[in-house]
Amino acid sequence: MCVVDSFTQQRPQAVMATAQVLFHRFYCKKSFARFSAKRVAASCVWLAGKLEESPRRSKHIIFVFHRMECRRENLPIEFLDVFSTKYTELRHDLIRTERHLLKEMGFICHVEHPHKFISNYLATLEAPELTQEAWNLANDSLRTTLCVRFKSEVVACGVVYAAARRHRVPLPEEPPWWTVFDADEAAIQEVCRVLAHLYSLPKAQYIPVYKDNDSFSVRRALDTHASKESPASAVASDRGTPVPSSSSQEKNSLAKAGREKVKENSDTKDKLLPAELNGKGDQAANSKSDRSEPNVDRAEERERSRSRGRDRDIRGRDSDHERERDRAKRHRSRDKSSGTIMNISVGTTLFEM
Repeated sequence: MCVVDSFTQQRPQAVMATAQVLFHRFYCKKSFARFSAKRVAASCVWLAGKLEESPRRSKHIIFVFHRMECRRENLPIEFLDVFSTKYTELRHDLIRTERHLLKEMGFICHVEHPHKFISNYLATLEAPELTQEAWNLANDSLRTTLCVRFKSEVVACGVVYAAARRHRVPLPEEPPWWTVFDADEAAIQEVCRVLAHLYSLPKAQYIPVYKDNDSFSVRRALDTHASKESPASAVASDRGTPVPSSSSQEKNSLAKAGREKVKENSDTKDKLLPAELNGKGDQAANSKSDRSEPNVDRAEERERSRSRGRDRDIRGRDSDHERERDRAKRHRSRDKSSGTIMNISVGTTLFEM
């Protein structure tokens, strides 16, 4: 959390508070051993700047966190080249961690701080002299998990109550003043208890918990130089096995024993191969013959169904031709009958004339 706090010199206080809330929310679901706290802190600051409408470029975040780490570990501050591979790797890590943050939160990153309620509550209670003390307590509450355990209104009531008790300022109790602000006494007492426990602790120190390389940028560069100098140690460290320091004779004896074991294993495999191949060949032939019989039956059934379909098509075509012929005969007979009727009618008219 100190990494996030030290970045507030050039950014608004709301960015610091939002970054700390995002940090607590993320580690409520994930483990410190799986995700580096330093890289998550950098991504939280970068994301909080976007949420609070004061964004910064990724290179500014990387430069500041890299410089702070060099100072804290008493290392010479080196300049990060924007076009170097080290910078590109840090930038990719920053973007990847931000994606993890958004994914775990379901892209719901709305944060409501207790600071905006403090001034309204104290104005209602007519105790403006407690504003600074309550504000300081609200800032310190971000170092605890109160921001993810209680609502912002409850935390605001808790810091107001603690500030009033510290400065011995009386507040209305009949009825209790916190009932007006939708808070209960048990939650307020818990907030005060957590803050009192925080102030009783010694100065905070960073304890590396991340199982992999727990560094933002410094140790990664040192690891690359070490791997170039001793490739065997790098391979062993990747596998998680230490490199033993032994003499050349012991190494040669171990190498010879390993070669002999490899030869013995290869001889036993060569002896077993022919019998296994024969057994596998017979099984494959039997399986092929078994598979070929149902395939032949299926092919015959397909041909039969096709021939039946063809016969049906031919029969249908013949029946269609016969129907057309019958229709043509009927039309011809109708035409002949109409022609004879016309002739008869003409003959009768001529006879009458």
